[in-house]
Amino acid sequence: MRNTLVRMVLLDLSGVCYLAFGTRAGPTPTVTQWVLAVVAFAVALVFHRRPLANLVVQAGLLAIAIPLIDDFTINQVGASWALLEVTMRVRRGRTIWLAATLLAVVDLTDSIGDPLGRVASGLVGLTPEVGVPLLLGLVIRTNRELSRQAVERAAAEQRRHESESRAARADERSAIARELHDVVAHHVASMVLRVGVARHVLTDLDPRVGQVFDDVHGTGTAALAELRRLVAVLRNPDGVRGDAALTAIEPSALPAALGATVDRARQAGVTVEAEFDPAIGSLDAVRGLAVLRLTQEALTNVAKHAGTSALARLVVAVRDGAVHWEVSDNGRGGVPAVPPGGGHGITGMRERVEVLGGQLEAGPTDTGWRVRTVLPAVPAASAAGPSAVSVPRDREAPAGSPAPEAA
Repeated sequence: MRNTLVRMVLLDLSGVCYLAFGTRAGPTPTVTQWVLAVVAFAVALVFHRRPLANLVVQAGLLAIAIPLIDDFTINQVGASWALLEVTMRVRRGRTIWLAATLLAVVDLTDSIGDPLGRVASGLVGLTPEVGVPLLLGLVIRTNRELSRQAVERAAAEQRRHESESRAARADERSAIARELHDVVAHHVASMVLRVGVARHVLTDLDPRVGQVFDDVHGTGTAALAELRRLVAVLRNPDGVRGDAALTAIEPSALPAALGATVDRARQAGVTVEAEFDPAIGSLDAVRGLAVLRLTQEALTNVAKHAGTSALARLVVAVRDGAVHWEVSDNGRGGVPAVPPGGGHGITGMRERVEVLGGQLEAGPTDTGWRVRTVLPAVPAASAAGPSAVSVPRDREAPAGSPAPEAA
C-alpha cells in the first residue's frame, strides 16, 4: 500500500510538471484543464487503496474532459494508470476486463460522429491508452503470482524435508531404544537380579562383602531406572519432556549428587579428595548436570585405569560465573578394577563440554592423569567467592601424598 501511494504522488508530480512546463510550446492550460487535473490528482491520492473506485472516477473525469478541453492528456494518463493499478491488484480477472472495456468506451467517445477513418484511428489509439497498461499490469500480476508460487513451493519443500528428517530421527531413536531395552537393560536387569539372589542365598558373608553386594545392587537398580526413563524419552520425547532427571538437575541438589558420586568411588576403593565451591549450588541446571556427568565419568575412569588404590583429586570451583572443573589422579594404583577397553567416555565428555562452549583437556601429567575444563559463564549463572568446603573422607590419603589443591 505504501508503494501505491508513492506511485500516485510521483504521477501527480509528473502531471503538475506537464501543466507547468510541458505546454509552453502550445496553448496555455485553461482554468477548466487545471480544475480537472487537480481533481484527478486528488482522487488518485484519496483512492490509492481502492484501485477500482479510482478507475471509475478517473474514467468519469476523462469523459468530462474530452468534450470540454482540447488537451486532456492529464486525465487520459490518469485513467490509463488507474487501469494499470486495477490489473495489478484486483483479484478477479472479470473485473479487470470490465475495467478495460469501460476505459475503451470512454476513449472512443472522442470519435463519435467522426468519419470511419478517424474511428479506425481511434481504435488504434486504444493500444497505448488501454492495451499497454493492461498488458503491463498482467505481466506484473503474473510475475507476482509466479513468485508467490515459488515461495510456497520452497516452503512446502522445506516442510517435506523437515518431516523426512523428523521421521528419520524418530526411526533412529526407536532403533536405539530397542537396543537399550533388549540388550543393555536386559543385561543390567539380569545382573541386578543375580546380585539380589546372592544377597539372600549367601547368608554367612563377611559384612564388608555384604556391603559391596548392597552397593552393587543399589547402583544397578538406579542404572536400570535411568535406562527405563531414557528408553521412554527415546520412544516418546514429547510425553516425558518435563522429566528433568534426564536433561538437568536442580541446582540445590548438585552438591549432594556430587557427594554421592564421590562416596560411590570411595566404596569402590578409590581414595578421593574433593573440594566443592559453595557457589555450585547456584549453577544453572544444564551446567550442573554437565558437572555431575563429567565427575561420574572421570571417577569411573580413575577406578578403571589407575586402579582402586589410586588417589584422585576432584576440584569444582566457580570464578566470575565460569565453572572450573578438574579431576586428577596419581596413576600409581594397582591393577585396574576393570580391564581397559576402547570406550567412548572421553569423547562423550568432550562433546558435552563443547556444547556448553568449553574445551576439555585430558592427558598424562608428571604424576598420573588429569582431565579438566572451564564451562563459560552464562547470564543465569551466579558468581561466587573463592571459599571452598571439603567433602568428608572415609579414607585418608596415603602418607606422603600431595595435599589437595584449593578451589
